Amino acid sequence: MTPISLVVSDVDGTLLTKDKTLTERARSAVQRLHQAGIGFTITSSRPAIGMRFLIEPLALWLPVGPFNGSSIVDPEMKPVEQHLIPAGAVERSLQILREFRADIWLFTTDKWLIDNPGGKYVAHEQHTIRSDPTIVTDFSPYLASACKIVGASTDAAGLERCEKAMQEALGSEATAVRSQTYYLDITPPGFNKGTFVEAMAKRLGIATDAVATIGDMQNDLAMFRVSGTSIAMGNATDDVKDQATHVTATNEQDGFAEAMEMILKRNGVG
Repeated sequence: MTPISLVVSDVDGTLLTKDKTLTERARSAVQRLHQAGIGFTITSSRPAIGMRFLIEPLALWLPVGPFNGSSIVDPEMKPVEQHLIPAGAVERSLQILREFRADIWLFTTDKWLIDNPGGKYVAHEQHTIRSDPTIVTDFSPYLASACKIVGASTDAAGLERCEKAMQEALGSEATAVRSQTYYLDITPPGFNKGTFVEAMAKRLGIATDAVATIGDMQNDLAMFRVSGTSIAMGNATDDVKDQATHVTATNEQDGFAEAMEMILKRNGVG
């Protein structure tokens, strides 16, 4: 069995609890990975600014992957790689989200833009990424600078249908996948959490067989497919669990820490 040299973790629903807390057991597990010489980093649908608060407590030294891995930034939040959604795909995405009556959020490198401040999930996102939105009446000036678009909706079944319609409409022009049952993310084409894992493995000079990934949603499947070991959270849906090599406890039961302890034992240092 190949020893694990790198762990790449999702953030929400995985590393953090429901109330966006990093538990002491999770923090301690990452510290033990560092001590064992196992690399650790995070990738998330969050913008870079929404990942900053984890850098210090987790002592992260590798780049992290915001926007579902379609961007790569160093621990000081300086861009290593930056990719944008083609303007035409942005325009079509906005049109489809309006048809499905989802709230539209557009993220640039450093801004979160919304046109409905009363949207159901705005306060939730403010708490999550620890940043305030910029309210606009027109997204047109930002069509050429979109790192990510989010459709937010309380209608989970409708958003699942929107995901399929978006994928059919955009084809290879952009990636459309849900990061939560209530968030549909549209990100630049050709880049995802899987390509982020491959970039980190290349950076460390290791095979992807030596990488373990852990997550809970459909947007995590891209990294599951390219890693030697994949771990689904206990709170993940069955289709995500079915595509993982292991399943751990939920994020409310310190499932992340449990998985890291398993990796340490597998490497003979637990």
